[in-house]
Amino acid sequence: MKVVLISPYELGRQPFGLAHPAAWLAREGCTVHCLDLSLQKLDAAVIADAELVAIYVGMHTATRIATQAIPRIRAMAPQARLCVYGLYAPMNADFLRALGVDAIFGGEFEPGLKSLVQRIRAGDGRIQSEPVVNLSKIEFLLPDRAGLPPLGRYAHIRVPGAGNRMVGFVDASRGCKHLCRHCPVVPVYEGRFRIVPADMVMADTRQQIAAGAQHISFGDPDFFNGPTHALRIVRALHTEFPQITYDITIKIQHLIEHAELIPVLKETGCLFITSAAESVDDRILEYLAKNHTSHDFNNVVALVRAAGIAFAPTFVPFTPWTTLQGYLDLLRRLVELRLVESVPAIQLAIRLLVPEGSYLLELPGFREKLGSFDARILSYSWKSPDERVDALQREIQAVVAEGERLGLARMELFTRIWHIAHDASGEITPDLPAGGLGQEIPHMSEPWYCCAEPTEQQLQSF
Repeated sequence: MKVVLISPYELGRQPFGLAHPAAWLAREGCTVHCLDLSLQKLDAAVIADAELVAIYVGMHTATRIATQAIPRIRAMAPQARLCVYGLYAPMNADFLRALGVDAIFGGEFEPGLKSLVQRIRAGDGRIQSEPVVNLSKIEFLLPDRAGLPPLGRYAHIRVPGAGNRMVGFVDASRGCKHLCRHCPVVPVYEGRFRIVPADMVMADTRQQIAAGAQHISFGDPDFFNGPTHALRIVRALHTEFPQITYDITIKIQHLIEHAELIPVLKETGCLFITSAAESVDDRILEYLAKNHTSHDFNNVVALVRAAGIAFAPTFVPFTPWTTLQGYLDLLRRLVELRLVESVPAIQLAIRLLVPEGSYLLELPGFREKLGSFDARILSYSWKSPDERVDALQREIQAVVAEGERLGLARMELFTRIWHIAHDASGEITPDLPAGGLGQEIPHMSEPWYCCAEPTEQQLQSF
């Protein structure tokens, strides 16, 4: 039986969300073909005779690309059963089914794919008999990466003074034990997470290092959901491959709670830590249920910096509660903490998304702030009470897009945003301190964010 697995986009990563189900389905005797639309074209020759086409949507941008690719896939393979799986599939289930999708799987999706294959073989014509969300424990196999483009074609890490390094991408866990209201993990996993056995994580790491990886990027939503499991893995990685570096994502809350472990991360080769700070406004942090404060953010910057690890905070600066003054406070905080070089400009333009199923919808009075559901962006629409804030967001987004097209440095883009934000507030723009805005940190060649507008290049892949 021929199965085609498709990833529309995965932040420049070689997608685990194709490699692992490929191993599961190959064990079922399927002939599996993988297409990564971030690097490959939607190929009719590959898809035409498939019995099952399954699209992996691990992030918002990928889902938007998938919704535009589905009609083309249907035309190429009208006989195939069409499935969409991954984190963003369940919350967009109704919209996806309206596009002609037969089956939708979220959470631990591999058993659903296996069951669907078995039903197709048996001639079972039901649209879906499997649960949409499966959170049971599953068997993890060695991901089959042979059918994917080589690692060298994916995002690499840029290390100041040391050049570029090829990157391998590994998942040590799935889900999250926290309930941040805006997070897309929460509606699916509802406060649960699943670990990938350490021996399987190491086996996957070995095969990517053998393929040329010099740095490992862990894709876990939060690496310290299980700190004992996490430390077991990084210690094993450093013992076997002391020259290999890595990066991880950890909540501000966890970095505070496990501050004593931060030096261990440095000792085992951690280059930088990404953390979804989201805001420096305590009121907004409370609405988002982030379980940290603005003061905690300052403390974590100091803790991580003292350990000699680079810190890469991410933000959702534009929300229904954002004010012009609040946006200026964020920019000033980045200047005060010397984090300007640590934050890609796109992080200063992001607008809050409210997809179906978002826990934000349970916040008292929040629904009244929303407009209708916008299928184009897969989010409920909203407007700021101050139209100047929305105008500022649009202007900054346009400036960032143009700056990235021209390849402008982070400092140059930040300076433009600094002036635009002060002008919008009617304030005199103060001079930025010379040479005191932080040093360039190791970072991926593709910025970390998941809610951008699909680019023309991405859409041309089909």
